[in-house]
Amino acid sequence: MKMKKLKEKIEEKLFRAKVKVLDELKNDDGIGVVEVILILLVIVGLIVIFKSQLTTIAKSIFGNITKEINTL
Repeated sequence: MKMKKLKEKIEEKLFRAKVKVLDELKNDDGIGVVEVILILLVIVGLIVIFKSQLTTIAKSIFGNITKEINTL
């Protein structure tokens, strides 16, 4: 008799755990993190691809700023 009750309790707890896990999998909160990671990967990829162009533009801008400061 005790084994049967113990088995029922274990099955009930396993069922509740299964329901909790399934509820968490349906939760949409984690999608935001995945989206942010994907956006960051795209930005890093673009920076790697256009590194030389970005470096040239940055040097040009800072060069113009330096010229303007020196003329003051």
